[in-house]
Amino acid sequence: MNALRDTAAAWIASGRMGIVVEIARAEGSVPREAGTRMLVAEDACAGTIGGGHLEWEAIAEARALLRHGLASAYERRVALGPSLGQCCGGAVLLRYVRLDAAVVAGWPAATPRFVLQLYGAGHVGHAIARLLAGLDVQVQWIDGREEAFADAPPASNIARVCVDALDAEVALAPPGAYYLVLTHDHDLDWRITEAILKRGDFGYLGLIGSRTKRAKFERRYRARGIADATLARMTCPIGVPGITGKAPEVIAIAVVAQLLAVSSAAPAATLAATEPGCSAA
Repeated sequence: MNALRDTAAAWIASGRMGIVVEIARAEGSVPREAGTRMLVAEDACAGTIGGGHLEWEAIAEARALLRHGLASAYERRVALGPSLGQCCGGAVLLRYVRLDAAVVAGWPAATPRFVLQLYGAGHVGHAIARLLAGLDVQVQWIDGREEAFADAPPASNIARVCVDALDAEVALAPPGAYYLVLTHDHDLDWRITEAILKRGDFGYLGLIGSRTKRAKFERRYRARGIADATLARMTCPIGVPGITGKAPEVIAIAVVAQLLAVSSAAPAATLAATEPGCSAA
């Protein structure tokens, strides 16, 4: 939602005319949930309402409305059956409205899937940040080297934090926050991870490294009084098991997939995970 809101603001600021297509109501098995939106202009689209013929027809209809002028909201119910070339079996009520600042202001604030402190702006950190920039998550990207952020494109959901005492930032995260620790220095990794373990209220703690690194760190943490039950909640190595490869992009995909899996399994009261629908693409 944050990325779509940013795109909408950019279109409005540049004078680009557009239509907002929203799933106003979802019935049964559908590709996306109610409240999902996409933007359609004559020469561009942003966001998705689920792909497939549903989206293709919605784009064509939005462009026709844009050309002929849309004075007020228009709604149409679409059944996702054989006539549309989709087998979901449900139905959606699509709402079309002209894009303007008032419409965007009325969109509810998106609740992030999770709040993440990402420690380290090396190659893997950059690859992870690029993937997270397109998701409804809130990220604090933390490193002590200002130049490490130089090539990173801006993203509204990612705040860059450059400080000397990285481990002190742990105390500023909200309860239930997620943490990824992948700095350029093992001693720094150790100090940051110790601060997170001592807090104990993390929703996810991932530490980059091998099983050997984990074993060495755990021995030192036990000597400092950290309980085995807390250590067992630490993820190291990080990433979805079974994905091989050491390229930063491969590691990033495995790690972000793991973050999404953890957030999807978490209680709905603390994370804004949505029920998966059928795939229309």
